[in-house]
Order: sequence, then structure tokens, then C-alpha cells
Amino acid sequence: MDAVEYLSSEEDFRAWFQLRANLRKNFDDICGDTFCEGDYSNIETVVFRCSVGQRSGVLGQCLWVFGGSYEHIDAESGAITTQARTWACTSPLVPGTTMAALLKALSGPEPMDAPLPGTSTTLYDGLIDCL
Repeated sequence: MDAVEYLSSEEDFRAWFQLRANLRKNFDDICGDTFCEGDYSNIETVVFRCSVGQRSGVLGQCLWVFGGSYEHIDAESGAITTQARTWACTSPLVPGTTMAALLKALSGPEPMDAPLPGTSTTLYDGLIDCL
């Protein structure tokens, strides 16, 4: 089930939505110096979603989806052409990671750099090969 359907307390909902907001801000803060160089210089976070086992609370997968485009303006005609692209980046979770552990581990203002539960790997590390 989707993480939002799994969460049951107001505190967990707030933590989940704060995590997603912090991920967006954290990515925007580092994008220009890292992933947003080259043709697709305007990469944006679309959504961060996780699947969760209804009874166990164990995460099945977390996916961070991004979109970006490259535009070219013809100087004579003013016509704009674009190439758009999306990326679906799988988060490097350790099997058995629970939703509660993920929310706790990534609760700070810079969740991209926080170690994922049970590992020293970060969400940033998971984006390197994807973007």
C-alpha cells in the first residue's frame, strides 16, 4: 500500500509530509552544483513515494521521481523546441526497513545526507547512478 494509506497518526502524517518537503528543498539546494549540470539543468522533484506492507510496516520500495527538460529557442523564428525527460530513482533501502525507521532516520532538515536505516548509504548516494 502507499505510505499515505499506511500512516495512521497525525504525527506520522506530519513527519511524512515534512520529509517530502525537506527532500524537495534539500534537492533544490544542491541541484545546481551536482545533478543539474549539463543538458538537463532544470531537474525538479516530482514525487517521493514508498510502498509499505499493511500489517508489517516494512517498506517494499521507495521511488523518487524527477522531471527535467532542455529547451532551445530559434533566434530567427522565436520557436521553442524541447526535450523532456523523467527519472524514477529507487532508494537504496536495506531489506526489512520499516516506515517508522525511515521517518526517524530522515527526520532532519537535510534528509538526503542522512544515513538510511541499517546502512551508511544515503538517498544522495542512490541518486548518483540514477541522475
